[in-house]
Amino acid sequence: MKFRYLLILLISISSIAQETPQDYSFSMEEAIKFGLENNYSSVNAQKDIEIALKQKWEIIAQGLPQVSATADYQNYLKQPVTLLPAEITGGEPGTFTPVTFGTEQNVNATATWNQLIFDGSYIVGIQSARTLLQISENAKTKTDLEIKKAVINAYGNVLLAEENVAILQENVENVQQNYDETNEIYKNGLAEQEDVEQLEITLLNLKNNLSRSKRMRDIAYEMFNLTLGIPVEIPVNLTEELDNLAMEYFDLELLQKEIPVEENIDYRIAANTAESREIEVKLEKSKALPSLTGFLNYGVQGFSQEFTFLNEDQEYFGQSILGVSLNIPIFSSGMRSSRTQQKQIAYEQAMVELEQTENEVKRQINSAKSDYEFSLGNYQNQKKNLELAERIENKNQIKFFEGIASSFELSEAQRQLYQAQQDFLQSMLDVITAKVELENLLDTRKYDNED
Repeated sequence: MKFRYLLILLISISSIAQETPQDYSFSMEEAIKFGLENNYSSVNAQKDIEIALKQKWEIIAQGLPQVSATADYQNYLKQPVTLLPAEITGGEPGTFTPVTFGTEQNVNATATWNQLIFDGSYIVGIQSARTLLQISENAKTKTDLEIKKAVINAYGNVLLAEENVAILQENVENVQQNYDETNEIYKNGLAEQEDVEQLEITLLNLKNNLSRSKRMRDIAYEMFNLTLGIPVEIPVNLTEELDNLAMEYFDLELLQKEIPVEENIDYRIAANTAESREIEVKLEKSKALPSLTGFLNYGVQGFSQEFTFLNEDQEYFGQSILGVSLNIPIFSSGMRSSRTQQKQIAYEQAMVELEQTENEVKRQINSAKSDYEFSLGNYQNQKKNLELAERIENKNQIKFFEGIASSFELSEAQRQLYQAQQDFLQSMLDVITAKVELENLLDTRKYDNED
């Protein structure tokens, strides 16, 4: 009995362990690959490609043989009556004799083979199937690039939040120590009350910022999970550090990279749109061409006064038809011409938009290069500013406890240091986000799962 209870307990513990949410640990590269596979938008974009492949075959299948079959069973509960002149059967002229034709029950089964022989719109449809697939594939590529950018930004924001919390905790500890020491000195009559109060103001502000930063860190983790397609309540661990990641994204060679505008994903999407509009023009023109279809069918009929259609001796009569159908559009009162002109104008609009996209892509690339170059320079400057601010704050702290500097001067040096810390953290994140923006425009898909 005890063994039975122990076995049940072990099974229960095992079941609980299996239901515990999985913990995730990611480097930047791992996070990007995971996001490309599991992000909600990425999953749907892949399904759009699958839909496009099915639609492509749907279009192709319209020109392949189509076979259908019909079966009818009829049971005349009351057969229709037809009146015949009575003199046919030897009756009196001017009178009619009621007669019924056929049997009370009959069965009719027919199989038909339809084949499209020529249709201009079908030829255009085959061309459109390729374009339709390209549109879906380019949309998936665009989605992947946006997901990559979103994952990198979310990853960087989490690291920024963690670094911010760590720095603020260290600042709180340092100021708390300064406050305690100054308060003791004040109690001994060797410091002004204003010195204590000034440090207390700084300490309270730091604690408030620390509390807010912790909440922002929790939000950053939730946004990261959402971007990767992970439930927000599941804990994740990031293995990168912000400063190391910023150095990895410090790439001056990227500023020299050039690509043909035609390789940019936004340009390719605009080109797909123009191609689609051109196909629509061809489709409208093709509707003025004749279409030719052929068919072949074979059927059997059975007749009986009772339901004997499953008997071996039931007699069936066969029938078969072979035919072609030619449809020639002759006159539509200008309707087809009007539709064609509408599609032609839409195609011209798409070409204008393509030219606009080309110039916009060039502008975006130049702007992104400028932003990335600025972020690299700003990162170096903010690093120097932080070193200077740390030295200034350290000197003012020494002077303050030696009685040379006032509490106000120390407070100003501390505020300058805290701002320099925030600016340096932000400059590292700016390097990362500016690089991924430029990479997307240059279409350098290092993590794209097409590779």
